[in-house]
Amino acid sequence: MNPSPHLPRRHFVQTLLATGALAPWSTLSLAGSGQPNGNRFVFVILRGGMDGLSAVPAIGDPEFAAARGPLANYSAFASAPLKLDDTFALHPNLTQTHAMFRSGELVVVHAVGLAYRERSHFDAQQLLESGGVKPYEITTGWLGRALAASGERGIAINTAVPLVLRGPGEADTWAPSSMPDPSPDLLMRLEQLYANDAALAKALARAKGLRSDAAGSAGMAGAPMDGGSRALVTGLARKAGEFLAQPRGPQAAVLEMGGWDTHANQNNPNGALANNLRNLDAGLAALRDSLGNTWSRTIVVVASEFGREVAINGTQGTDHGTGGAAFVLGGALKGARVLADWPGLAKRDRFEGRDLRTTTDLRAVLKGVLGDHLRVSSATLDRDVFPRSDAVKPLRVLEPIRQ
Repeated sequence: MNPSPHLPRRHFVQTLLATGALAPWSTLSLAGSGQPNGNRFVFVILRGGMDGLSAVPAIGDPEFAAARGPLANYSAFASAPLKLDDTFALHPNLTQTHAMFRSGELVVVHAVGLAYRERSHFDAQQLLESGGVKPYEITTGWLGRALAASGERGIAINTAVPLVLRGPGEADTWAPSSMPDPSPDLLMRLEQLYANDAALAKALARAKGLRSDAAGSAGMAGAPMDGGSRALVTGLARKAGEFLAQPRGPQAAVLEMGGWDTHANQNNPNGALANNLRNLDAGLAALRDSLGNTWSRTIVVVASEFGREVAINGTQGTDHGTGGAAFVLGGALKGARVLADWPGLAKRDRFEGRDLRTTTDLRAVLKGVLGDHLRVSSATLDRDVFPRSDAVKPLRVLEPIRQ
């Protein structure tokens, strides 16, 4: 890979950094600003609008079967929904996630969503990442602003920094590359060239640190990295865990998984939704395993921009809705539970007669995690991280269950 004569040197180094296109190195030596043994946070974005009532079916709601129709029938799957409590269960493909619930490492938040009540993917995803109230009024991300406030660094497991990580601070990206490795001679020349430029030397050092050994990257070269629009693979989740597990690695990571816009054939056991849930389940387990002992200091939040309509549509899927489900998991949790101010599924109880009504603001969940786990102050959360959100009080998902 040779820099174009028309390509500024700084842009070339940033490109190397973003694509992870440097030679393999024997260790992960990311020069992050994270504190040794500090807490870690992962945000997983499910793009497309996950159907919360499929991922977390309300099997105990007396209206569930009638409201969902064929979508309430799980006879084609390997098992019945995996019970959480008398009202809620997990989809049969979320087996490892269910095991985390049983070990006290999962909180499910249902009937959760944004203040946004329209049905545009673009607008809703912008709000999910910016933390704003109106689409495009904020051009940085809530996680980027939260990390900047504490002087910490985040990493996106992707080719570009997503909006949620953008802010006044710095963020890294890592993605597997199919490009040939640069020669040692090229690296030596780059180091000599940038020796007297602190910014370029720092960028090159960070890029080198973001490269793992060749064996660690093998098997991931074909991993889908199309802007987060394809399935989250276990290799990418594992890599996120490896970065976060470093004593001075980044404090936060962002993973993205697309394909949740399930307008058709939603209950097919080999269809897009079933496969996405299976992949998500495997990815979360891989993230946990790669974190090792750091899992005990980690919280993961999994969320989508909106849910789906309650009723099935004419193509055996569901259309864009509002309320959905989110997952909070990690070794830092102290007990499993389902948090839901449940609105009910009768048509009279639905938003506009169509959707699961949103009764919990997702920002309340995020405020609770950022405040209790990453120690972001209440004033910073209200003023900088989620502007104009004083009325949204933190949901204390990390509080231990009292017997």
